[in-house]
Amino acid sequence: MAEVLAAMVVGPLVSMVKEKASSYLLEQYQVMEGLEKQHKLLKRKLPAILDVITDAEEQAAAKREGAKAWLEEVRNVAYQANDVLDEYKYEALRRKAKKDGHYKELGMDVIQLFPSHNRVVFRIKMGNKLCMILQELDVLIAEMNAFRFEFRPVPPVPVDHLRESSSEIIDHKKIAEKSRDAEKQEVVKALLDQASNVNLTIFPIVGMGGLGKTTLAQLVYNDPEIQKHFQLRLWVSALDKLQSAVSGKRYLLVLDDVRNREAHKWEKLKSCLQHGGSGSLVLTTTRDKKVAQLMMGTSKGEYELGNLGDDFLAEIINTRAFSSKQEKDWPRDQVNMVGDFVKRCAGSPLAATALGSVLSTKTTVREWKDLLRRKKICDEKNGILPVLKLSYNCLPSHMRQCFAFCAMFPKDYEIDVEKLIQLWMTNGFILEQQGEDHPKISGKNIFIELASRSFFQDVKGIPFEFTDIEVSRVTCAGSDCSKVGELGRLDDLGGQLELRQLENVKEADAKGAKLGNKKKLARLTLRWTNSDNEAHNSDEEVLEGLEPHDGLKVLRIHSCSIDTCPSWMNKLQCLVKLGLFDCKRLEKLPPLWHFPALQVLWLCGLKNIRHLCSSDKPFTFKNLKRLVISNLPNFETWWGTSEVRGEKLIFPLLEELSIRECISLAALPKASVIEEPSGRVETKYRSAFPALKNMELRHLEMFKRWETGEEILEEQVIFPRLQKLTISNCKSLAALPKASVIKPPLGGVETECRSAFPVLRQLELSDLRTLDRWETGEGTPGKELTFHRLKILKIQSCPQLTSLPEAPMLTTLIEGVSQPILLQAASRYVASLSDLQLSADNIETELVSEQNSSELVHGKEKWDHRHALPSS
Repeated sequence: MAEVLAAMVVGPLVSMVKEKASSYLLEQYQVMEGLEKQHKLLKRKLPAILDVITDAEEQAAAKREGAKAWLEEVRNVAYQANDVLDEYKYEALRRKAKKDGHYKELGMDVIQLFPSHNRVVFRIKMGNKLCMILQELDVLIAEMNAFRFEFRPVPPVPVDHLRESSSEIIDHKKIAEKSRDAEKQEVVKALLDQASNVNLTIFPIVGMGGLGKTTLAQLVYNDPEIQKHFQLRLWVSALDKLQSAVSGKRYLLVLDDVRNREAHKWEKLKSCLQHGGSGSLVLTTTRDKKVAQLMMGTSKGEYELGNLGDDFLAEIINTRAFSSKQEKDWPRDQVNMVGDFVKRCAGSPLAATALGSVLSTKTTVREWKDLLRRKKICDEKNGILPVLKLSYNCLPSHMRQCFAFCAMFPKDYEIDVEKLIQLWMTNGFILEQQGEDHPKISGKNIFIELASRSFFQDVKGIPFEFTDIEVSRVTCAGSDCSKVGELGRLDDLGGQLELRQLENVKEADAKGAKLGNKKKLARLTLRWTNSDNEAHNSDEEVLEGLEPHDGLKVLRIHSCSIDTCPSWMNKLQCLVKLGLFDCKRLEKLPPLWHFPALQVLWLCGLKNIRHLCSSDKPFTFKNLKRLVISNLPNFETWWGTSEVRGEKLIFPLLEELSIRECISLAALPKASVIEEPSGRVETKYRSAFPALKNMELRHLEMFKRWETGEEILEEQVIFPRLQKLTISNCKSLAALPKASVIKPPLGGVETECRSAFPVLRQLELSDLRTLDRWETGEGTPGKELTFHRLKILKIQSCPQLTSLPEAPMLTTLIEGVSQPILLQAASRYVASLSDLQLSADNIETELVSEQNSSELVHGKEKWDHRHALPSS
């Protein structure tokens, strides 16, 4: 299937290149200036190839090697043209950004180390590439004429709602009767229940191609009760004289494989059908749910045909594969392998029939095993490919490209819809046209369209299952969540389960899901639309009903209107990741230290939370490595009690700490005394985060102290392993923590120095209006504050800061400044810097380097250029 799709994808690829060649950006910003003739030739030659691409694809599928080779070369040239047009598009966007004044956003306002963009060089370089592509297109067009490929337009959606059935309606097969007998009885009952309905009833059967919709319609059509009930039965492939045929009679009309979505055409057909007798009924089959909804109007209840049972699929394969033998003579080894082939059929009787025909030509176990290992099993000679290709050819060109791309996913790969859309965008399959939706929105619409045409399988309200892929990520959204109880029978569900719009779920349905029985489930995400709804009591009941098994590894709860966490949360002793998001009513967190395996904790959008934990006894987060606290406006203190008794270290392994938009938080937790062996002596220091490597503090308006309570003078707070520190928009912060005298063994520092951050490598400070010094209090005489290992320093909008610290290893300095003194202070690093970026706003100053040279600089005129830095 992947090889066939790869061949079929050439047409959509060329179509995409044609669209890019006609992009309004290329015309508007004249990026092809001087190449107008070549541009016109490109736009003229591409449609010539597109005219015959369908014929070439059909001949390649028919094993014509010349056509296959020609298509491969077309694909190669199309990819080259696509790359060239992408470069032109980038140049157009660059010029647009410059025209709109967005150079600062692109980093163009800083000192740059390479020559500026040269339009002449660009035009010559790209012109040569474009001319080579045109030459190759000339060769391809000459070969196209030699092959005598013919114009084969892709057929539009059929004008009428009907197509001629591919099989006779009198085809009764014993397996078909047995396999779909239960479904037949359900449909027959539903039709007969409409006997007293004076209005015309429409009954659609919806399902993926190959599931047996037509077979089921045939069985219903020929059912004795149906024959007896309806005065007239019609299986129509044309509308000739339909009105006169049905006039005054109670009829059953079967419309097979309806595809057209044009409402006015359906209304025209429906007006012909209104002349029948009371109780008349139209039975339709379609792959497209939107067609079913169009035909039913305001009515509900289309019949969704599910996968055929494995036993019946095995029977189909057996009867086909061993058709020349009696059952007693069937080879046992091959019979035992049939179950593996059943799994490859995706519940489709058509696939089973085609696969059985292939197996009938293979006589040895080795041949069967070789076939089982192959990704491509069924081709068009065996019946399944024409069905899939028919649906594929009815798609618009850009959708074919997107669907064919899915062939790259290996078997058992877990498809994330959001990432799939991003991949479509990255590969240029979704073109951004002027005045149209954002590509991400277009991508979602494409996916919805493909899903509605049954290219993606939707079983029991659990969408996004891709054919031939075992899926463990399940999303239940919208009204389907009212059927969440149907998950109860899926005890083997594994991987990730995500339930959305849970405000539609009732407590009984939540309990019916029986999540506690799904022992293979590792990750659970529960989403409500928002947490401002008034029915928060029902949210608590639903959440209690969705109790998972005790071995769950990851739990995320979004926008649930609850006051306290569910009672079952304390049982999750294997929990590794926990996230609570936008639960705005939540007032108290569970005892988080009771989760011994917890490594990652997200607390975001919890408006009523005032502290992290409350306990009179010492506790510790012994395995926590990442802590994210965001948008907790009432978060004031770390602990509910005045202090945590004892000197037990609370965050012994925490490596990443991010605190954002906590406007009431004034300090970090109280530091503990830590003793570490250091050579021949014990090194003693104080730290709340001895293992912390990355810390981010943003939008903390009240934050001003580096620990809770009074500082101890003898042992200052340090961050012994912190490598990256980011501080932004902390209006009350005046200084970094007071530096300590660091002895050589600690952190591998070679010489004695003073620092609260002995191994810090990257420091980013921005929008700190009150920051006026580098450490709290006065420094130690004779020992300068040193960032011994600092390599990257970024400072933006810190107007009170007038000096820079000692940083002998600094390689990158990025400053956005408004005062001359800090510009001059930057010169101390020139000897070690490899990257210097200064952005000065409307000031003039002298920058004095260590070589005692000076240059008068105007911020807007000079610093936008790239200058070579003086060598040391």
